[in-house]
Amino acid sequence: MSLRFEESQLELAHRILSAGPICDECLGRPYARVGRGWTNGQRGEALRTAHPDVGTPGTCWICGGLFDGATLWAERALQEASGIEFATYLFGVRLSPRLQEMESLFAKRFPSAEGESMKHAFNRAVGKAFEAGLPHPATVDFASPDVSFVVGLAPSSLRLHITSLYVYGRYRKLTRGIPQTKWPCRRCRGRGCTACGFTGKQYPESVEEWIAAPLLDAAEAEMAHLHGAGREDIDARMLGDGRPFVLEVCAPRRRSLDLAPLREAVNRHAMGRVEVSELSFVDRRTIAMLKGVDAAKRYRAAVEFDGPVESDRLAEALSSLCGEIEQRTPQRVAHRRADRIRRRRLVHASGETRDSCHAVIELEGEGGLYIKELISGDEGRTNPSLSGRLGVGARVTELDVLQVVSDAFPDRTRSVDNSEPLP
Repeated sequence: MSLRFEESQLELAHRILSAGPICDECLGRPYARVGRGWTNGQRGEALRTAHPDVGTPGTCWICGGLFDGATLWAERALQEASGIEFATYLFGVRLSPRLQEMESLFAKRFPSAEGESMKHAFNRAVGKAFEAGLPHPATVDFASPDVSFVVGLAPSSLRLHITSLYVYGRYRKLTRGIPQTKWPCRRCRGRGCTACGFTGKQYPESVEEWIAAPLLDAAEAEMAHLHGAGREDIDARMLGDGRPFVLEVCAPRRRSLDLAPLREAVNRHAMGRVEVSELSFVDRRTIAMLKGVDAAKRYRAAVEFDGPVESDRLAEALSSLCGEIEQRTPQRVAHRRADRIRRRRLVHASGETRDSCHAVIELEGEGGLYIKELISGDEGRTNPSLSGRLGVGARVTELDVLQVVSDAFPDRTRSVDNSEPLP
Protein backbone atom coordinates (compact mmCIF):
# COMPACT_ATOMS: atom_id res chain seq x y z
CA MET A 1 0.00 0.00 0.00
CA SER A 2 1.54 3.29 -1.12
CA LEU A 3 1.73 6.45 0.91
CA ARG A 4 -0.69 9.21 0.00
CA PHE A 5 0.01 12.83 0.88
CA GLU A 6 -2.35 15.77 0.63
CA GLU A 7 -1.46 18.74 -1.53
CA SER A 8 -0.67 20.91 1.52
CA GLN A 9 1.65 18.22 2.88
CA LEU A 10 3.51 17.98 -0.42
CA GLU A 11 3.85 21.75 -0.50
CA LEU A 12 5.34 21.71 3.03
CA ALA A 13 7.81 19.02 1.95
CA HIS A 14 8.84 21.18 -1.01
CA ARG A 15 9.64 24.06 1.33
CA ILE A 16 11.56 21.80 3.73
CA LEU A 17 13.66 20.33 0.92
CA SER A 18 14.39 23.82 -0.38
CA ALA A 19 15.74 24.93 3.02
CA GLY A 20 18.92 22.85 2.83
CA PRO A 21 20.33 19.31 3.08
CA ILE A 22 18.07 17.05 5.12
CA CYS A 23 18.04 13.32 5.89
CA ASP A 24 15.05 11.11 5.16
CA GLU A 25 14.39 10.66 8.90
CA CYS A 26 14.03 14.40 9.56
CA LEU A 27 12.13 14.92 6.29
CA GLY A 28 9.65 12.25 7.33
CA ARG A 29 9.23 13.37 10.96
CA PRO A 30 6.66 16.14 10.20
CA TYR A 31 4.47 13.35 8.74
CA ALA A 32 4.92 10.74 11.50
CA ARG A 33 1.15 10.16 11.76
CA VAL A 34 0.61 9.82 8.02
CA GLY A 35 0.23 6.20 6.92
CA ARG A 36 0.35 3.25 9.27
CA GLY A 37 3.23 0.79 9.23
CA TRP A 38 5.71 3.20 7.66
CA THR A 39 8.91 4.50 9.20
CA ASN A 40 9.87 8.18 9.12
CA GLY A 41 12.74 7.27 6.83
CA GLN A 42 10.35 5.64 4.37
CA ARG A 43 8.07 8.66 4.50
CA GLY A 44 11.02 10.95 3.83
CA GLU A 45 12.19 8.80 0.93
CA ALA A 46 8.71 8.92 -0.63
CA LEU A 47 8.55 12.71 -0.27
CA ARG A 48 12.00 13.11 -1.78
CA THR A 49 10.92 10.95 -4.74
CA ALA A 50 7.89 13.19 -5.21
CA HIS A 51 10.20 16.22 -5.47
CA PRO A 52 13.16 15.04 -7.58
CA ASP A 53 14.18 18.55 -8.60
CA VAL A 54 14.38 19.98 -5.07
CA GLY A 55 17.01 19.50 -2.40
CA THR A 56 20.78 19.50 -2.16
CA PRO A 57 23.14 16.75 -0.97
CA GLY A 58 25.05 17.05 2.30
CA THR A 59 24.81 16.50 6.05
CA CYS A 60 21.32 17.10 7.48
CA TRP A 61 21.18 20.68 8.74
CA ILE A 62 18.76 19.68 11.52
CA CYS A 63 20.17 16.50 13.15
CA GLY A 64 23.71 16.65 11.79
CA GLY A 65 23.58 12.94 10.92
CA LEU A 66 22.30 11.87 14.34
CA PHE A 67 20.14 9.06 12.99
CA ASP A 68 23.07 7.54 11.09
CA GLY A 69 24.58 6.69 14.48
CA ALA A 70 21.52 4.96 15.95
CA THR A 71 22.97 1.49 15.33
CA LEU A 72 26.26 2.40 17.02
CA TRP A 73 24.41 3.62 20.13
CA ALA A 74 22.40 0.39 20.14
CA GLU A 75 25.62 -1.63 20.01
CA ARG A 76 27.00 0.28 22.98
CA ALA A 77 23.79 -0.40 24.91
CA LEU A 78 23.99 -4.11 24.05
CA GLN A 79 27.49 -4.25 25.51
CA GLU A 80 26.37 -2.44 28.68
CA ALA A 81 23.42 -4.82 29.12
CA SER A 82 25.42 -7.97 28.50
CA GLY A 83 24.77 -10.53 31.23
CA ILE A 84 21.76 -8.68 32.66
CA GLU A 85 18.37 -10.39 32.68
CA PHE A 86 15.51 -8.17 31.48
CA ALA A 87 12.27 -8.41 29.51
CA THR A 88 11.49 -4.71 29.05
CA TYR A 89 13.60 -1.67 28.22
CA LEU A 90 13.43 2.04 27.43
CA PHE A 91 15.72 4.58 25.79
CA GLY A 92 16.00 8.29 26.45
CA VAL A 93 18.25 10.96 24.97
CA ARG A 94 19.74 14.25 26.15
CA LEU A 95 20.12 16.42 23.08
CA SER A 96 23.06 18.77 22.72
CA PRO A 97 22.34 22.52 22.88
CA ARG A 98 22.88 22.74 19.12
CA LEU A 99 20.39 19.97 18.38
CA GLN A 100 17.84 21.55 20.72
CA GLU A 101 18.23 24.85 18.89
CA MET A 102 17.93 23.24 15.45
CA GLU A 103 14.88 21.23 16.51
CA SER A 104 13.18 24.37 17.83
CA LEU A 105 13.98 26.27 14.63
CA PHE A 106 12.72 23.42 12.45
CA ALA A 107 9.41 23.21 14.37
CA LYS A 108 8.85 26.98 14.09
CA ARG A 109 9.68 27.24 10.38
CA PHE A 110 7.79 24.11 9.33
CA PRO A 111 4.97 23.45 11.83
CA SER A 112 2.99 20.24 11.42
CA ALA A 113 0.13 18.70 13.39
CA GLU A 114 1.28 15.20 12.35
CA GLY A 115 4.89 15.64 13.45
CA GLU A 116 7.17 13.83 15.88
CA SER A 117 10.03 15.20 17.97
CA MET A 118 13.66 14.36 17.31
CA LYS A 119 13.95 12.83 20.78
CA HIS A 120 11.03 10.49 20.29
CA ALA A 121 12.12 9.43 16.82
CA PHE A 122 15.74 8.86 17.84
CA ASN A 123 14.77 6.86 20.95
CA ARG A 124 12.63 4.59 18.79
CA ALA A 125 15.36 4.19 16.18
CA VAL A 126 17.95 3.17 18.78
CA GLY A 127 15.41 0.92 20.52
CA LYS A 128 14.60 -0.96 17.34
CA ALA A 129 18.28 -1.51 16.57
CA PHE A 130 18.84 -2.58 20.20
CA GLU A 131 15.95 -5.03 20.15
CA ALA A 132 17.13 -6.50 16.83
CA GLY A 133 20.54 -7.25 18.35
CA LEU A 134 19.24 -8.97 21.50
CA PRO A 135 19.65 -12.75 21.89
CA HIS A 136 16.24 -12.88 23.62
CA PRO A 137 12.88 -11.12 23.16
CA ALA A 138 12.27 -7.80 24.90
CA THR A 139 9.71 -5.02 24.55
CA VAL A 140 9.53 -1.31 25.25
CA ASP A 141 7.93 -0.34 28.57
CA PHE A 142 7.32 3.37 29.12
CA ALA A 143 6.07 2.97 32.71
CA SER A 144 8.53 0.71 34.52
CA PRO A 145 11.17 -0.90 32.29
CA ASP A 146 13.56 -3.48 33.71
CA VAL A 147 16.46 -1.56 32.20
CA SER A 148 16.68 1.94 30.78
CA PHE A 149 19.37 3.85 28.91
CA VAL A 150 20.05 7.55 28.60
CA VAL A 151 22.05 8.58 25.56
CA GLY A 152 23.98 11.80 26.16
CA LEU A 153 25.09 13.69 23.08
CA ALA A 154 27.16 16.50 24.61
CA PRO A 155 29.40 15.10 25.90
CA SER A 156 28.97 11.62 24.46
CA SER A 157 27.82 9.20 27.17
CA LEU A 158 25.56 6.24 27.79
CA ARG A 159 24.03 5.66 31.22
CA LEU A 160 22.41 2.35 32.15
CA HIS A 161 19.86 2.08 34.97
CA ILE A 162 18.63 -1.29 36.24
CA THR A 163 15.25 -1.02 37.94
CA SER A 164 15.10 -2.42 41.48
CA LEU A 165 13.17 -5.52 42.44
CA TYR A 166 10.61 -5.05 45.23
CA VAL A 167 9.83 -8.04 47.44
CA TYR A 168 7.03 -7.91 50.01
CA GLY A 169 6.72 -10.03 53.12
CA ARG A 170 6.44 -9.93 56.92
CA TYR A 171 9.31 -10.46 59.31
CA ARG A 172 9.35 -11.71 62.88
CA LYS A 173 12.30 -10.60 64.96
CA LEU A 174 12.78 -13.26 67.60
CA THR A 175 15.92 -11.89 69.28
CA ARG A 176 16.38 -8.61 71.09
CA GLY A 177 19.22 -6.25 70.35
CA ILE A 178 18.90 -6.27 66.54
CA PRO A 179 18.03 -3.05 64.68
CA GLN A 180 15.67 -3.16 61.72
CA THR A 181 18.17 -1.72 59.24
CA LYS A 182 21.93 -1.43 59.03
CA TRP A 183 22.97 1.24 61.55
CA PRO A 184 26.13 3.24 60.72
CA CYS A 185 28.69 3.58 63.49
CA ARG A 186 27.99 6.74 65.50
CA ARG A 187 31.67 7.63 65.72
CA CYS A 188 32.81 7.17 62.10
CA ARG A 189 29.37 7.32 60.40
CA GLY A 190 30.00 4.19 58.40
CA ARG A 191 33.58 4.80 57.28
CA GLY A 192 35.13 2.27 59.65
CA CYS A 193 37.08 2.89 62.86
CA THR A 194 38.45 1.11 65.90
CA ALA A 195 35.18 1.62 67.81
CA CYS A 196 33.22 -0.48 65.29
CA GLY A 197 36.03 -2.89 64.42
CA PHE A 198 36.26 -1.19 61.03
CA THR A 199 32.87 -2.59 60.01
CA GLY A 200 31.27 0.85 59.78
CA LYS A 201 28.30 -0.51 61.78
CA GLN A 202 27.00 0.36 65.23
CA TYR A 203 25.48 -3.12 65.55
CA PRO A 204 26.99 -6.24 63.96
CA GLU A 205 23.72 -7.44 62.43
CA SER A 206 20.27 -6.19 61.41
CA VAL A 207 16.95 -7.56 60.20
CA GLU A 208 17.70 -5.96 56.83
CA GLU A 209 20.99 -7.83 56.44
CA TRP A 210 19.60 -11.20 57.52
CA ILE A 211 16.76 -10.97 55.00
CA ALA A 212 18.77 -9.44 52.18
CA ALA A 213 21.75 -11.79 52.00
CA PRO A 214 20.12 -14.75 50.18
CA LEU A 215 18.19 -12.47 47.82
CA LEU A 216 21.30 -10.48 46.94
CA ASP A 217 23.10 -13.70 46.01
CA ALA A 218 20.20 -14.94 43.88
CA ALA A 219 19.72 -11.60 42.13
CA GLU A 220 23.46 -10.99 41.70
CA ALA A 221 23.03 -7.59 43.33
CA GLU A 222 25.26 -5.75 45.78
CA MET A 223 22.82 -3.62 47.76
CA ALA A 224 19.34 -3.83 49.24
CA HIS A 225 17.20 -1.57 51.41
CA LEU A 226 14.49 -2.72 53.80
CA HIS A 227 11.40 -0.50 54.02
CA GLY A 228 9.21 -1.44 56.97
CA ALA A 229 5.70 -0.49 58.08
CA GLY A 230 7.18 1.32 61.07
CA ARG A 231 9.91 -0.16 63.25
CA GLU A 232 10.23 -1.66 66.69
CA ASP A 233 12.88 -0.63 69.20
CA ILE A 234 16.17 -2.48 69.02
CA ASP A 235 15.48 -4.15 72.36
CA ALA A 236 11.94 -5.20 71.36
CA ARG A 237 10.90 -8.40 69.61
CA MET A 238 8.47 -8.51 66.67
CA LEU A 239 6.20 -11.54 67.11
CA GLY A 240 2.74 -12.59 65.91
CA ASP A 241 2.31 -12.42 62.13
CA GLY A 242 5.27 -10.09 61.85
CA ARG A 243 5.84 -6.61 60.49
CA PRO A 244 5.12 -5.90 56.79
CA PHE A 245 8.17 -4.87 54.78
CA VAL A 246 9.40 -4.36 51.25
CA LEU A 247 12.97 -5.32 50.44
CA GLU A 248 14.28 -3.22 47.58
CA VAL A 249 16.97 -5.17 45.73
CA CYS A 250 19.01 -2.58 43.83
CA ALA A 251 20.42 -3.12 40.32
CA PRO A 252 19.71 -6.88 40.11
CA ARG A 253 21.38 -8.74 37.26
CA ARG A 254 18.86 -11.57 37.70
CA ARG A 255 15.13 -10.87 37.99
CA SER A 256 13.35 -14.23 37.65
CA LEU A 257 13.74 -15.28 41.26
CA ASP A 258 11.88 -18.21 42.81
CA LEU A 259 10.77 -16.64 46.09
CA ALA A 260 9.54 -19.79 47.86
CA PRO A 261 12.99 -21.39 48.28
CA LEU A 262 14.48 -17.97 48.94
CA ARG A 263 12.14 -17.56 51.89
CA GLU A 264 13.43 -20.86 53.26
CA ALA A 265 16.99 -19.73 52.62
CA VAL A 266 16.39 -16.50 54.58
CA ASN A 267 14.99 -18.41 57.54
CA ARG A 268 17.89 -20.86 57.52
CA HIS A 269 20.42 -18.06 57.15
CA ALA A 270 18.95 -16.05 60.05
CA MET A 271 19.27 -19.07 62.38
CA GLY A 272 16.29 -18.27 64.61
CA ARG A 273 17.00 -14.57 64.91
CA VAL A 274 14.61 -13.51 62.14
CA GLU A 275 11.84 -15.29 60.21
CA VAL A 276 9.99 -14.15 57.12
CA SER A 277 6.56 -15.10 55.83
CA GLU A 278 5.65 -15.84 52.21
CA LEU A 279 7.36 -13.45 49.83
CA SER A 280 5.84 -11.84 46.74
CA PHE A 281 6.84 -9.29 44.13
CA VAL A 282 5.25 -5.84 44.37
CA ASP A 283 5.88 -2.49 42.71
CA ARG A 284 7.54 0.60 44.14
CA ARG A 285 4.22 2.14 45.18
CA THR A 286 3.93 -0.42 47.98
CA ILE A 287 6.82 1.30 49.77
CA ALA A 288 4.93 4.60 49.88
CA MET A 289 1.86 2.76 51.16
CA LEU A 290 3.83 1.12 53.99
CA LYS A 291 5.39 4.44 54.97
CA GLY A 292 2.10 6.31 54.85
CA VAL A 293 -0.11 3.93 56.83
CA ASP A 294 -0.52 4.48 60.57
CA ALA A 295 -1.16 0.84 61.34
CA ALA A 296 -2.72 -0.15 64.65
CA LYS A 297 -0.40 -2.17 66.90
CA ARG A 298 -0.66 -4.57 69.81
CA TYR A 299 2.06 -4.89 72.42
CA ARG A 300 2.98 -6.99 75.42
CA ALA A 301 5.25 -5.45 78.03
CA ALA A 302 6.96 -6.59 81.18
CA VAL A 303 6.72 -3.71 83.66
CA GLU A 304 8.60 -3.01 86.88
CA PHE A 305 7.23 -0.67 89.57
CA ASP A 306 9.16 1.34 92.15
CA GLY A 307 6.71 0.26 94.83
CA PRO A 308 4.05 -2.39 95.43
CA VAL A 309 0.96 -2.33 93.19
CA GLU A 310 -2.14 -4.44 93.81
CA SER A 311 -3.91 -6.23 90.95
CA ASP A 312 -7.17 -4.31 91.31
CA ARG A 313 -5.35 -1.00 91.36
CA LEU A 314 -3.40 -1.97 88.19
CA ALA A 315 -6.59 -2.99 86.36
CA GLU A 316 -8.30 0.27 87.27
CA ALA A 317 -5.31 2.36 86.15
CA LEU A 318 -5.02 0.52 82.83
CA SER A 319 -8.74 0.94 82.12
CA SER A 320 -8.52 4.68 82.80
CA LEU A 321 -5.70 5.08 80.27
CA CYS A 322 -7.88 4.15 77.27
CA GLY A 323 -8.64 7.18 75.12
CA GLU A 324 -6.50 10.03 73.83
CA ILE A 325 -2.85 10.09 74.88
CA GLU A 326 -0.82 13.29 74.50
CA GLN A 327 2.89 12.71 73.98
CA ARG A 328 5.69 15.16 73.53
CA THR A 329 8.61 13.71 71.56
CA PRO A 330 10.32 11.28 73.99
CA GLN A 331 13.66 12.28 75.42
CA ARG A 332 15.29 9.11 74.09
CA VAL A 333 14.53 10.03 70.45
CA ALA A 334 14.57 13.83 70.72
CA HIS A 335 18.00 13.96 69.04
CA ARG A 336 16.54 12.58 65.79
CA ARG A 337 12.85 13.51 65.88
CA ALA A 338 11.10 16.87 65.74
CA ASP A 339 10.12 18.15 69.18
CA ARG A 340 6.33 18.32 69.00
CA ILE A 341 3.14 17.09 70.64
CA ARG A 342 1.55 13.95 69.21
CA ARG A 343 -1.95 12.76 70.06
CA ARG A 344 -2.73 9.06 69.70
CA ARG A 345 -5.49 6.80 70.98
CA LEU A 346 -5.02 3.84 73.27
CA VAL A 347 -7.80 1.38 72.40
CA HIS A 348 -7.23 -1.42 74.90
CA ALA A 349 -5.14 -2.03 78.02
CA SER A 350 -5.15 -5.03 80.35
CA GLY A 351 -2.64 -6.85 82.53
CA GLU A 352 -1.87 -8.87 85.61
CA THR A 353 0.72 -8.67 88.34
CA ARG A 354 3.43 -11.28 88.68
CA ASP A 355 4.30 -10.04 92.15
CA SER A 356 3.83 -6.77 94.00
CA CYS A 357 6.41 -4.92 91.87
CA HIS A 358 6.13 -6.63 88.49
CA ALA A 359 3.39 -7.07 85.93
CA VAL A 360 2.74 -8.13 82.34
CA ILE A 361 0.37 -5.91 80.37
CA GLU A 362 -1.08 -5.89 76.85
CA LEU A 363 -1.86 -2.70 74.97
CA GLU A 364 -3.47 -1.88 71.65
CA GLY A 365 -3.28 1.57 70.11
CA GLU A 366 -2.88 3.73 67.05
CA GLY A 367 0.34 3.84 65.09
CA GLY A 368 2.92 6.22 66.50
CA LEU A 369 2.04 5.63 70.15
CA TYR A 370 5.20 5.44 72.27
CA ILE A 371 4.63 2.51 74.63
CA LYS A 372 7.62 2.89 76.94
CA GLU A 373 6.68 6.49 77.63
CA LEU A 374 3.02 5.55 78.08
CA ILE A 375 4.18 3.40 80.97
CA SER A 376 6.83 5.69 82.52
CA GLY A 377 5.34 9.11 81.74
CA ASP A 378 8.76 10.30 80.49
CA GLU A 379 9.01 12.92 83.25
CA GLY A 380 5.61 14.36 82.40
CA ARG A 381 6.06 14.45 78.61
CA THR A 382 3.36 11.74 78.17
CA ASN A 383 -0.04 12.36 79.70
CA PRO A 384 -1.82 10.35 80.94
CA SER A 385 0.61 7.57 81.77
CA LEU A 386 0.45 4.37 83.83
CA SER A 387 3.02 5.74 86.26
CA GLY A 388 0.94 8.90 86.71
CA ARG A 389 -2.29 6.98 87.23
CA LEU A 390 -0.68 4.71 89.83
CA GLY A 391 1.39 7.39 91.52
CA VAL A 392 4.32 4.97 91.41
CA GLY A 393 7.35 4.95 89.11
CA ALA A 394 6.98 2.38 86.33
CA ARG A 395 9.20 1.27 83.48
CA VAL A 396 9.14 -1.27 80.67
CA THR A 397 11.81 -3.90 81.15
CA GLU A 398 10.95 -5.95 78.05
CA LEU A 399 8.64 -5.27 75.11
CA ASP A 400 7.12 -7.39 72.36
CA VAL A 401 5.14 -6.19 69.36
CA LEU A 402 2.37 -8.74 68.80
CA GLN A 403 0.50 -7.35 65.82
CA VAL A 404 0.73 -4.67 63.10
CA VAL A 405 -2.69 -4.21 61.49
CA SER A 406 -4.01 -2.31 58.48
CA ASP A 407 -6.49 -3.14 55.71
CA ALA A 408 -4.07 -1.42 53.31
CA PHE A 409 -1.45 -4.18 53.60
CA PRO A 410 -1.40 -6.57 50.61
CA ASP A 411 -1.85 -9.67 52.80
CA ARG A 412 -3.94 -8.17 55.63
CA THR A 413 -3.40 -9.58 59.12
CA ARG A 414 -4.43 -13.09 60.00
CA SER A 415 -4.11 -14.17 63.62
CA VAL A 416 -1.75 -13.37 66.47
CA ASP A 417 0.52 -15.98 67.95
CA ASN A 418 0.65 -15.26 71.65
CA SER A 419 2.33 -18.55 72.56
CA GLU A 420 5.75 -16.95 72.97
CA PRO A 421 6.00 -15.47 76.48
CA LEU A 422 8.31 -12.77 77.62
CA PRO A 423 11.55 -14.40 78.76
